[in-house]
Amino acid sequence: MSSHDARVLGRRIAVVRGARNLRQTDLARASFVSLSMIKAIEQGRRLPSDSTLEALAAALRVDPARLLDTHTGTETRVSAALPAISAGIATYDVPLALPRRPLDELRTAVVQMGRWRLDAQYGRIAAHAPDLLEDVLAAFHAAQDKRAAARLVVATARSADAVAFKYGARDLSARLVDLMRWAVPYAEDPLLTAAVAYVRTEVFFTARAHAAAIRVLEAAMDAAPAVRDESTAAARGALHMRAAVVAGRDSDADAAHSHLAHARRLSAWTREGIYSGTAFGPESVRVHELSVAIGLGQDHTAEALGVVQRWTPGETLPAERRSGFWIELARAQAWGGRFDDAFTSLKRARSIAPQHTREHSWAREAVGTLVRLRRTDDASLRSFASWIGAC
Repeated sequence: MSSHDARVLGRRIAVVRGARNLRQTDLARASFVSLSMIKAIEQGRRLPSDSTLEALAAALRVDPARLLDTHTGTETRVSAALPAISAGIATYDVPLALPRRPLDELRTAVVQMGRWRLDAQYGRIAAHAPDLLEDVLAAFHAAQDKRAAARLVVATARSADAVAFKYGARDLSARLVDLMRWAVPYAEDPLLTAAVAYVRTEVFFTARAHAAAIRVLEAAMDAAPAVRDESTAAARGALHMRAAVVAGRDSDADAAHSHLAHARRLSAWTREGIYSGTAFGPESVRVHELSVAIGLGQDHTAEALGVVQRWTPGETLPAERRSGFWIELARAQAWGGRFDDAFTSLKRARSIAPQHTREHSWAREAVGTLVRLRRTDDASLRSFASWIGAC
């Protein structure tokens, strides 16, 4: 890390600490880092180790890469956690342990993990997922009425799946989806069942089994409750959004735009928000307009670039979804020869959700294209390419 990086890091820590209304002594207490070390770091005189940086980031409730762009320590934590997650779900249908935490405490932890998922805080999920999976499964097996515990199992598995899927552990991701499908009937919640069908299509994306994905999504639409309020509209709307993306990947433009139209009409019933763990609303549909155009390929570059001429996502959308928008826009901009704009979009994606950007194959592809063409500032591009693993 250069002295310039150290100064930038120190300023960022100080700014975030101030925004959290924390004194340096408060940060020292919360992070278990000495006060003298924090003062030296904020003044740019000391370079923290990965473990110290991560301790400060955890105390400040931000991802470490929000403080230091080049931080890559998350991969170590995720790699260490994946085998533990795999072991924890190996016997999910066999009661092996007694509950260690009451249901209310588990619910609080599960909700927090869901927020980390939406904000693409994969390292924090990885650190807590093995124990939380064990605890919610124990609570499920011990419960007489399994509905509440089943919801916690589904939500925890979905957060763990986000880590497995993003970091390429596709077999583990598929097993976590199977765990969700096993648990969700016990929840007796048709909206949650629709959400699990939405998540299940990850398996088909990986296998490029687009026809199967559409069939599953259409079956889920048929089984979903009739639209009567925001929640029921969002359940169907999210399924149509996902079906639009699948159809786009399958080069079926008519089906993709038809599903988008359905999602757009359903979004008129809702405010932008999180419904059964999935973001849905007018802004989410607009993000998917770009996703569909990108999925249809380079012949639809003008359509993709047209989305950003009318709108860009606001701060109310989850970080993962906003980051994804800028990554997909960068791909379209690179296709259209707008190389400087593409690099700006990638940097914006990283500033929003660094872990999501670093693990996104399309972000790596777009950076690789820019590196080959050498059409932007070489030094900063090389640094970005090194961080994302594109060189």
